[in-house]
Amino acid sequence: MNFDHLDRWATARGFGLSPWLKSLLEPLTPLFKEVLAMSLFINLLAVAVPVFVLQVYDRVIFHAGLSTLQGLVIGVLVVIGFDFSLRRARARALQTVALKIDVTVSQRLLDKLLTLPLRVLETRAAAQWQMLFRDADVIRNTLSGATAVLAMDLVFAAVFLLLVAVIALPVFWVLLGFLAIFVTLAWRAGDAVAQATDREKAKIVVRDALVSELIIGRTTVKALSLDARMRARWQDRQAEAIGEGLRRGQRTDVYVYSGQSLTLLATVAMTTIGALAIMNQSLTMGGLIAANMLSGRLLGPLNQLVGAWRSFSLFEQSSERLGRLFAEAEEPATSAIQLARPQGRITLDDVTFGYSEEAAPTIEGIKLDVAPHSLTAVMGPNGSGKTTLMKVILGLYKPDRGRMLIDGADLSQFARRDISRWIGYVPQDCVLFAGTIRDNIAAANPDATDEEVVRAATIARVHSAVIDMPQGYGTQVGESGARLSGGMRQRIAIARGVLGAPPVLVMDEPTSNLDRAAEEELRQSLIELSREHTIILVTHSPALLQGCHNVVVMERGHIKAAGPTLKTLQSLGLVKNDPPEAPSGPIRVVVGGAPESGMAKPA
Repeated sequence: MNFDHLDRWATARGFGLSPWLKSLLEPLTPLFKEVLAMSLFINLLAVAVPVFVLQVYDRVIFHAGLSTLQGLVIGVLVVIGFDFSLRRARARALQTVALKIDVTVSQRLLDKLLTLPLRVLETRAAAQWQMLFRDADVIRNTLSGATAVLAMDLVFAAVFLLLVAVIALPVFWVLLGFLAIFVTLAWRAGDAVAQATDREKAKIVVRDALVSELIIGRTTVKALSLDARMRARWQDRQAEAIGEGLRRGQRTDVYVYSGQSLTLLATVAMTTIGALAIMNQSLTMGGLIAANMLSGRLLGPLNQLVGAWRSFSLFEQSSERLGRLFAEAEEPATSAIQLARPQGRITLDDVTFGYSEEAAPTIEGIKLDVAPHSLTAVMGPNGSGKTTLMKVILGLYKPDRGRMLIDGADLSQFARRDISRWIGYVPQDCVLFAGTIRDNIAAANPDATDEEVVRAATIARVHSAVIDMPQGYGTQVGESGARLSGGMRQRIAIARGVLGAPPVLVMDEPTSNLDRAAEEELRQSLIELSREHTIILVTHSPALLQGCHNVVVMERGHIKAAGPTLKTLQSLGLVKNDPPEAPSGPIRVVVGGAPESGMAKPA
């Protein structure tokens, strides 16, 4: 089956097939050809029963032809049996279509989500991404379910119309008039239902977004007893969604019931005109009955079409959403060049990044050079751009201006797989995945040896706590690590980040859930790691700052000061030496200090 003619017809009416949908349908052409051929025979066989009725009334009853009746009954039973077999075969073919669409679309959708840049992924709520998988279900059900059978039956409606013209010409013109009314009704129903479905879908997205928030923040909801407030918000959004659903349903019902009434009126009109034709001897009784039966086969699918417009409307919306997603630019799948393991020099060359064109840049004009095998802290008030800077260094955000370099090579030319081997990451929100502790530490490298996993856990100072558990590294962490304490989750995330010994390690507030003793242990591990690795961490922890060679202080998206840790913080009035003659001694942070010094050159 060639879909080009279908696409041209659809495009002329403003809803052409999306390129991705055409690419999905082309490999299924042989199956659709089989289904179409079977539908042809099924619709031809449907003529058998009206013809049987016509012959019984006009020949058997009038001439008392019992032998003729016997032959007709046997023939129609054979036809019914063959029709049953064809319908089962068509159903199996459509099941195969459904399976192939399900596998192809869902896999392609997942692959697309995994290769989209983080900046794109953060533009939509989790509920909207989840809805895309429901869109994949809509595509599958529409192309392989009752709507697909309905569309194919409509193709052969002309067969029944032509047969009515042959056997009952006086009522043919009545049927033709009602057919025009049905087509108009179906067309109007399509526009009305599509608009109502859009509004209902928008309300459902808002409601589902709140449900996602409730699930993610369930601990906070319970701890602060927010159930009454959240229930009220959910009831409001649910009421809005239900209200739009009711309005959509009422509008749909008007068209559906109008179609059913038209079907009854068509039967009454055909019977009335047919009765007059019989009295004028221009039509037989059998011809009228057969024509009424054939009109049911013709008007039935059109009546279904009036009610099925919501399915077609959802299909069109789902196709458009998936089409926009598949058209999004992906991260590079392969690196432009294979680079040897970097030494770990990180350079930001006049980097500017903003989340939108309308808002001011989150970081602007960042110039920074971090030497290999060093330990650098990044600090600053909330909203100063620290986390955004870390994500630019990780290559998760592509700068709007400037370049992010590793050993002098622009990071944008490398695939995510290579970048993740060179730059380890410990996020501020330590997300673990359902599975064992070992699974989570080795998440990025499932082939890691036990020795590598234990080494990473030892560096993160979590090994002794893990082996003390009854199941050790085989302990299940639960959904998002819910069975573990915050400190355990954070240390496992640190172990995951250092596994594979990446030359660069980026850490965002790695001690937010650790006590003072654990902070000091981690500081010692980082000092040892920095002898062979470049470590950049966002922190305000005095314990960690004591071990850092350099510090970068950010304010409002700019670097306020940068240089050797103690000297830089002293120049800003944030620390005091204790004792003054020991610059490598403890750093004491002055809470609420007001720095007044000028800019220091980046390290």
